[in-house]
Amino acid sequence: MNSVIVVDRQIMSGTPVFAGTRVPAQTLIEYLEAGSSIDEFLDGFPTVSRDQVIAFLEEAKSKVLAGLS
Repeated sequence: MNSVIVVDRQIMSGTPVFAGTRVPAQTLIEYLEAGSSIDEFLDGFPTVSRDQVIAFLEEAKSKVLAGLS
């Protein structure tokens, strides 16, 4: 499975972004930390799809859980 996050020095100076966008993954994390919903994030960043957000969260979850075992 390819990551939905891309790190490319040509895009936002290598900031991890959602593939096909210039939206940093950190922005989603900040929205969620502030209590905003996924829908609010998607409204603010329409170039990111719901599928990308869910895939990112699933990938992050699996990496965290793998680190616990």
